[in-house]
Amino acid sequence: MAGKIRARWIGLRLLNGWLGGLLGVTFALAVTHPSAESQEKAFSAETQPKLRQVESLEFLGEAKFGGRSLILDDALLGGLSGLTYDAKNEIFYSISDDRSQEAPARFYRLQIELTGNRFDQSSIRFLRTQAIRQPDQSIFDANTIDPEGIALTPQSTLWISSEGIAPAGIAPFLREFDLAGQQVRSLPIPRRYSPSPDWGVANNLGFESLTMTPSQKYLMTATENALAQDGPQAAVGKSSPSRLMLFDLETEQLAAEYLYNTDPVVAPPNPPDGFAAAGLVELLALDDDRYLALERMYAAGSTGMPGDNGMNVRLYEVDRSRATDIQTSNSLLETGLENVVPVEKQLVLDLATLEVPLSNLEGMTFGPELADGRRSLLMISDDNFAANQFTQVLLFGVNE
Repeated sequence: MAGKIRARWIGLRLLNGWLGGLLGVTFALAVTHPSAESQEKAFSAETQPKLRQVESLEFLGEAKFGGRSLILDDALLGGLSGLTYDAKNEIFYSISDDRSQEAPARFYRLQIELTGNRFDQSSIRFLRTQAIRQPDQSIFDANTIDPEGIALTPQSTLWISSEGIAPAGIAPFLREFDLAGQQVRSLPIPRRYSPSPDWGVANNLGFESLTMTPSQKYLMTATENALAQDGPQAAVGKSSPSRLMLFDLETEQLAAEYLYNTDPVVAPPNPPDGFAAAGLVELLALDDDRYLALERMYAAGSTGMPGDNGMNVRLYEVDRSRATDIQTSNSLLETGLENVVPVEKQLVLDLATLEVPLSNLEGMTFGPELADGRRSLLMISDDNFAANQFTQVLLFGVNE
């Protein structure tokens, strides 16, 4: 397929060292001309990032749907916040982040055709809607759930994350559902995530991401921004200390937590006191230690990005193997970050280089193998059920 679809190679940058402290140290040493001994230490195998598993991405095409333009099973289709692929049945599943307001909380089945000579709106076919239900088989009442992430298991069940609804004191969750939408089990979430004044997940900044490792051993999610007791939310020039959570699916217990420093907002809003936000919105496991991480940044009224809509997205490869386990800390502000090693981040792609106006990209999955043998990677956006926004699907070929 890659030979038929018009493709454009994307220039990439590689971040040297851990984002933040270690990167700053590397630059400082370079400026001050360190001794051979200190230079050797700074660039030793123990401090340098491992080579990325994903070398680069090749952009293959885009499909777009206007906001509030599609109806499926008598309900408005939209809010596509997560995406996962069933290779055996060649079906994708996408979670809607509808808080049971437009219709009951639900996921969608869809097909995405990648074998033709183009990729566009005609390549995507939505098949059906499936409501998800509580243990008593009732649907979720309006504003009691905010589903955001989705991950398929080999047993043909779906893990779904809800980021909670902080103003109402509703905690986030990780629950497994069968394909008929019935709950199978739930994982225990530490109380430090339960929202209350100055504590827990912030509104719309909870469990946006979800992925299961290829080994089927771990399920991972993350907060989009810091817990209230961990630090500030991302802003212009200001990062946010998010938490990655690693669950052991055999023991059904939290195995580890790690610090993930988000990027700051890259451009100021216009006017300067306008809305701006940045955060970690999706994870995709490469193995037990490495993940692709999707970060989205938005600044209302800003210009300079493709489309001048204030939106930018970056894709990182993340390695947790040398990071500090922080699950014993209920508050990073109290514990302090001096001795905490965050996960290692290396930039794979700044999507601004695509020169394509970006929507609110929040979901990501590997898809079917391409004709040339490479894995496909697809990203999907949440239109927020807004008429002036759009659903966007981006297709890439993965170079490993």
